[in-house]
Amino acid sequence: MSRSIRGPGVDPGSFAPSLGPPENGRFMSPTISTQAQGIALLIPLTVGASAVLCTILTHALVLSAAVNFVRRERRLARAGVSFSFDFVIVALVICFALAAHLAEIAVWAVLFMVCGEFSDFGTAYYHSAVNYTTLGYGDLIMTPPWRVLGPLEAANGMLMFGVTTALVFAVIQRLLYTRFADLRD
Repeated sequence: MSRSIRGPGVDPGSFAPSLGPPENGRFMSPTISTQAQGIALLIPLTVGASAVLCTILTHALVLSAAVNFVRRERRLARAGVSFSFDFVIVALVICFALAAHLAEIAVWAVLFMVCGEFSDFGTAYYHSAVNYTTLGYGDLIMTPPWRVLGPLEAANGMLMFGVTTALVFAVIQRLLYTRFADLRD
């Protein structure tokens, strides 16, 4: 015979535990409460994973376009010719990456709106940008069932900024190797 403990129950039709006393004098076992919390966490993580996959795809497409752009500039013998040409190449690659980040922030903003967290795109985009960039103002807070999306988006943003940093570094390195023969090994 299992013992029940006295504590918070689960609201019917909700994944989140209630904060009030048990309804109708019923008690809940700790196992049921833990399972309900696990389900409550699984849904936002699954929904958030879809946004992560979208941002990875977006970044991969932009990374591919940037690499093809740099390859084209090398083929046309414009890469490594002068500081001015190299500056323009790096600036355009950074603009491609920035456009990707802005689109990825929009993906998260749309997700927040679909989840019912924000009613207008401007507020959702602002909140998404604060999370994605790990700025973390905290002036807009999501409801408890979806709150885990914030840290998930922050982790996603950090990783995507890391990929962008690697791309820009690789482009600059390639341009330097093309321009200065003494740097090649």
